[in-house]
Amino acid sequence: MTMRILTLLFLCSLFLSAHAALENISYQTQSVEINGDNFSAQIPTGYKLELLTGDLEGPRLFSFAENGDLFIGAKSDQVYRLAPPYKNPHAFIKLSDYPHSIAFRKNEILIARTSGVYHAEYKTGQKTLSQKEIKLLAALPGGGGHDSRTVAVGPDGRVYLSLGISGNCSNQYIGDDYSFYNRRGGVLVLDESGARPEWKAFATGLRNPVGFDWHPATNVLYASNNGPDHHGYEQPPEYFSRLDANSFHGMPWYQFNGTTINRDTCIDEKPPQPINEVVKPVATFDSRNAPMAVAFVADNAMDERFKNSAIVALRGSWATKSGGGFFGGNASRRHPKIVVVRFEQGGVHSVENVITGFQLKNGDRWARPVGVGIGPDGALYFTSDSGINGLFRLQKIK
Repeated sequence: MTMRILTLLFLCSLFLSAHAALENISYQTQSVEINGDNFSAQIPTGYKLELLTGDLEGPRLFSFAENGDLFIGAKSDQVYRLAPPYKNPHAFIKLSDYPHSIAFRKNEILIARTSGVYHAEYKTGQKTLSQKEIKLLAALPGGGGHDSRTVAVGPDGRVYLSLGISGNCSNQYIGDDYSFYNRRGGVLVLDESGARPEWKAFATGLRNPVGFDWHPATNVLYASNNGPDHHGYEQPPEYFSRLDANSFHGMPWYQFNGTTINRDTCIDEKPPQPINEVVKPVATFDSRNAPMAVAFVADNAMDERFKNSAIVALRGSWATKSGGGFFGGNASRRHPKIVVVRFEQGGVHSVENVITGFQLKNGDRWARPVGVGIGPDGALYFTSDSGINGLFRLQKIK
């Protein structure tokens, strides 16, 4: 009898734990002061949103160093360093060719620029870096159109890099049949086993996978992906995809319409793989959302509702109704926001809002989220590169 009661209690605790993880997110409205003006944002109940600094120029993706220092890449060719509490940015190094993102390995800093990943020796707490210390680690195909490059170090210790194709239907693919400058559209992994580092394809057929991160419990890689703009205002949806080694995600030859994979007639060249090899996304966002950085929430960060789920920055893009010029009516533009792709038992359960309210009724935006990350304090940090150019923190109220 005692064993039966204990078993029952154990099963009940499992049920309650699962139920708690599926608890809906409730919201509250908070006023945020930006340059003397007050704006309203909808945030999770029990949290507070604050602007830490607006003294950045074109901030994009960021990473935390081992000691907690925050490094931000930028469109302005700056790499910023911010020590806790992240309110006073300092120039770490100024580099041409768009230093979009930063990553760290032991005693080494990696900086992704449009035409290559560069590296230098780095000591914890280092405040500046000179250009003469920077060396090319591995070249990348440059060129205009989707010129951001996102670098990260995986759980396996290898260097990963995402880059997009240059347009909607560019004949570009990470394959041996393509020239070096056309090997674009997916995630690469750096092979450093030989005398010279060499990029290898990890996942292909992604139009512009700006953000990616690994699930903290499974080490499976997931990425956001921007869809094309030539199928009207509502198609195709933006992607959130599981990336397995050698997976093919179809673009630009194939598009997922929310239900099925279809051949896109915008490109005549023969697809590098057949339609039955295309991997469908595990979740989607509405079209014209421009998904950016992805960051998973591990233990002891935010709260249980977000554990092992992915935070995604949706920067917001073009209009969803005609009028007001080539890009449509501003008031109908897709709203920038931050969402969470919630996982349950290893799979995607739902996509829910985390922070909304960045866009006014007339279509003006006071912020557009780009980079997201979980800080050493367990809070959610994000950058904005339009409206306010700054760094924000969403922190649970203790």
